[in-house]
Amino acid sequence: MSRRILLVEDDRLLRSSLFEALSVEGYELKTAASLADARAQLKHVTPGMAMDLIVLDLGLPDGDGQSLLTDLRRSSSVPVIVISARQAEGQKIQLLDQGADDYLVKPFGIGELLARIRVALRHRGHAAEPALLNYQHGPLQVNLKTRRVQLAEIEVRLTPTEYALLARLVRQAGQVVTHRQLLLDVWGAEHTDQTHYLRLYMGQLRAKLEADSTDPQHLLTEPGVGYRLAEPDADA
Repeated sequence: MSRRILLVEDDRLLRSSLFEALSVEGYELKTAASLADARAQLKHVTPGMAMDLIVLDLGLPDGDGQSLLTDLRRSSSVPVIVISARQAEGQKIQLLDQGADDYLVKPFGIGELLARIRVALRHRGHAAEPALLNYQHGPLQVNLKTRRVQLAEIEVRLTPTEYALLARLVRQAGQVVTHRQLLLDVWGAEHTDQTHYLRLYMGQLRAKLEADSTDPQHLLTEPGVGYRLAEPDADA
């Protein structure tokens, strides 16, 4: 099972960069650009879908991330890694004393953040599972690390959105991903009811990756629920 991370960061470019890097490593990401958004997502989480870790920026448009940490520690022990441009030692100590598991000063390397996440999860008894970075099903091959997609060893060119949709399905290969989840992860929270996006891009993907787009073997439909990428080959 993928570990679920809530990324609270208002900088759109950094949020997008971290989302992609952490997703490639096999984590299931939710994002929030404000305190209100983060609180709403944490309040309305469904049973069995609680966050395993929170990456929390301090400088948010509607307040200081420190207040969210304070609220969390009244009722939750979920690991929290603070990320901030603030370098004052006193504030680092204060946040760690208030319950933050770690504090990273921006700018930081993604490798260091990944290492801190693994440590925080281990301390809570959650081992980070290895990500599926190489997928193969018959002639279809997808390498998330290099962003290469091949069909019968021929390179397939995908648009950024087509690739994002395929990569999301690869990270949960063999499992159904709901329409809403795909729309949330690929297009964002404001598009979760716009299923025509999915139909359009899934049609484009099938045209490029299926021998017969009317009889798909890789990109499978679960009627009324979502889509599923076929189980990877056992010897892949």
